[in-house]
Amino acid sequence: MILDRFPQLKGLILDMDGVLWHDNEPIGDLAKIFADITELGLKVVLATNNATKLPEDYALKLSKFHVDFPREHILSSSETTAIYLANTLQPGSRVYVVGSSSLSAVLKKSGFELANVEEFKHADAVVVGLDTHITHEKIANAALLIRAGARFVATNTDATYPTPQGLYPGAGVMVAAVQTASGQVPEVIGKPFTAMYKEALLRLGTINSETMGVGDRLETDIAGAQNAGCLAGAVLTGVCTELEAQTWAPTPDLIARDLDTLING
Repeated sequence: MILDRFPQLKGLILDMDGVLWHDNEPIGDLAKIFADITELGLKVVLATNNATKLPEDYALKLSKFHVDFPREHILSSSETTAIYLANTLQPGSRVYVVGSSSLSAVLKKSGFELANVEEFKHADAVVVGLDTHITHEKIANAALLIRAGARFVATNTDATYPTPQGLYPGAGVMVAAVQTASGQVPEVIGKPFTAMYKEALLRLGTINSETMGVGDRLETDIAGAQNAGCLAGAVLTGVCTELEAQTWAPTPDLIARDLDTLING
């Protein structure tokens, strides 16, 4: 079991897509896997770069796999972005969003005023995430606001995301467009940067040396865990291959066929 190798371990930060499921198909018996994690006394936060869904959406999805998981331990890059902005901007600051309705809803719920496409003359920050309805107008508005002094914040820079049809363009494509148009480099919140891991550690009540970040993407999940000073566990049920994981520098602390194997050995 995982505690045999890492007796100091108290918490897990788990990615979801490619670790827990592929689209709507679970990877293994999730109810048993989470029961095993609980039996080991390990705390869990689920953390994803996906800014298009709310924690409630993920909790509902988990319930369909017979896993009752608390919403407050599910963390998305949109929620982390809202927390970050709440700590660095004045209450009621105006934000222009290039992203999903879920991202806008999270920011509005956090007390920010949202600028719409027609009212873009002023904003304190421009937040860019995955936007499947991206337009030239949105990119132009975002670039003009950033050039006028608005902060440029990206939920994440993932180049792609998996779909049943294959890899689709991710938030990184939208971020790159706004970066090119504005001439400014964004503050990035999601993995592999550390903001999400810091928030996850707060929710777990653990420190980095006793926490393992688990994921299937080396350049986000594994690099993010390592950047945050956490242990890193790579599973081979998503993007990375065993050879890629073994040759990643620094090598993940644990490489496993799937999450069940990572937990139970």
